[in-house]
Amino acid sequence: MRMIAAFFGLCAPQALPSHVSCSYHDFKRVERLVKPAISVYLEKRPSMPVKLQCCILGGVLGVALVVTSCQTVQTTRGGVVGVDRPQQMSVFTPSAEEVAATASQQYLQVKQVAAQKGVLNRDPVQTARVQHIAQRLIPHTAVFRDDAVRWQWEVNVLTSPEVNAWCMPGGKMAVYTGLLKQLEPTDAELAAVMGHEIAHALREHVREGMGRQQATAVGTAVGSAVLEYFTGVNPGELGHTFTQAMFVLPHSRENEQEADRIGVELAARAGYDPRAAVSLWQKMAAAGGEQPPQWLSTHPAHETRIRDLQDYTQRVLPLYETAEK
Repeated sequence: MRMIAAFFGLCAPQALPSHVSCSYHDFKRVERLVKPAISVYLEKRPSMPVKLQCCILGGVLGVALVVTSCQTVQTTRGGVVGVDRPQQMSVFTPSAEEVAATASQQYLQVKQVAAQKGVLNRDPVQTARVQHIAQRLIPHTAVFRDDAVRWQWEVNVLTSPEVNAWCMPGGKMAVYTGLLKQLEPTDAELAAVMGHEIAHALREHVREGMGRQQATAVGTAVGSAVLEYFTGVNPGELGHTFTQAMFVLPHSRENEQEADRIGVELAARAGYDPRAAVSLWQKMAAAGGEQPPQWLSTHPAHETRIRDLQDYTQRVLPLYETAEK
């Protein structure tokens, strides 16, 4: 449950840099299970018959292939922006229904805690504004997937200094007052933020990431156990961070790019000027300070992101010009 919550941005792993995934703890658990088995095999191997060695190695390989294998799915249609990347879901990834149910439970808990603290929808004007923008965006999710308009959508405003917004699987959304007050977004800029977050839910990026991290954790744990046996060196968190930077983070940046592109199309179709996404991220860049290097970040560099948005806002501009305002 904590791992899923961390994906939703509701909690963070303890004592880890923000750019290191929460799956480090899962990696350590897998490593503890794998290391003894590998050690026993390597110690006994010299006295083992060759056939037995082959059987064991074949079994290990077979298990690894099952655990890390993926199935290709297409969660959305491409739209005008052409986001049509085939997505890889691990065979052990929870179903979309399971993830949505978990998200709904988490969202209810967030609302209950926020209500107890008096930070849920404190400003009726802010809340009405955010919910109105959502109501204009949501019907256009049908462009990308048919079922999305039937989700149990819910949008609330949380009083927090954090510049943040999110949309859980199944359409459970929150916008933080820190974003509204610090960036002072126009309606079109706010639509760009909310469209971006909705796009993550449409593309099932949370579920996709859960499967990818599971597979990465298994592969890294096996490699680390073998390396430690032969060299005495345990790459530990550093090795995990390298694996994240090499295999997971580039996909995370890809997810962000997909969400940016789908987000501007949703905004344009809803009658919001998509060019506001560019001014929004310029504000974000000014407010965000220094970033980690792009290769060690889950998000594209500000300059990369703004260039991409400038390109894709032009592609969807005709949709905005013909949309009902």
